[in-house]
Amino acid sequence: MSLQDRSAAPATASGSVPWDRDALLANPALVSLWPAIALCPSGRFPGAGDLSDLAQARDVVSGGGAALRFVSRGKSEPGAFEQQYEVRIYREGEVPTRPDNFHDLFNALAWLVFPKTKALLNRKHYEDMMARHEDTRQGAVLTDFGSRGTARDVLTLFDESGVIVACSDPELEGLLKGFEWKTLFWMRRAEVARAMRFFLFGHGIHEKALRPFKGLTAKALVLPVSCDFLGMPIESQLSEADGWAAEHFARPGALDSTRVLMPLPVLGVPGWEAANERESFYDDASVFRPGRSGYGR
Repeated sequence: MSLQDRSAAPATASGSVPWDRDALLANPALVSLWPAIALCPSGRFPGAGDLSDLAQARDVVSGGGAALRFVSRGKSEPGAFEQQYEVRIYREGEVPTRPDNFHDLFNALAWLVFPKTKALLNRKHYEDMMARHEDTRQGAVLTDFGSRGTARDVLTLFDESGVIVACSDPELEGLLKGFEWKTLFWMRRAEVARAMRFFLFGHGIHEKALRPFKGLTAKALVLPVSCDFLGMPIESQLSEADGWAAEHFARPGALDSTRVLMPLPVLGVPGWEAANERESFYDDASVFRPGRSGYGR
């Protein structure tokens, strides 16, 4: 399907997208989840039990060290779900997951592919919530956490819309951080293919990639890598990227500002959209905006 054939509306209505494992494995924007997607049932939407079995086989644990399980999302009081969500994962290892829902499926698959980073994000959420709550006793009923704060904004932004950009060429990294999109993705296209890898992390951005639109934008964490990294099998690349991303968010200051995450026009990545095989694709300034200061630092 070409870009012109797609709806220009934000692509969050994934309920209209049927389960098709082969189609997901052919979508280059979903490359980071391919190893996990390949293990899913071919003829039906993966259920919570399927996903829990895969997590158990990989010894995936929450930020609190609890064995991870994907469970049906129960009823909750208005406003209580978000507050309890990270706590439930941290303490019990239970990830509420709706059936036949791509948003929750991609969240589960991200846990399978990026277990270290997902656990670190969960732990940081929990620690921030506990620090803001008046009663930190284990088992306390948590109902009021006050304001989220910048740290949780950063965590949520990456969890929903993050992309890990592995780059072995400092010049290309500089072009990305300088918002030199046409130079990077068109004039240096062959070098990008050799020296950069783009791994979508956020389950929200994965869901939107089912029906992408030109303005679709992720939030990038840029990780310098060696040339050896680029020759590794995809599973090894993802494992390395997972460890590096977890280390990044564990560092002091990593959660001080959302601007540490770079805007990245997703369909500009070479090979991810047929229309970007034309130079004119990158002339749309409403999507490929010129440089803005303060990002990626």
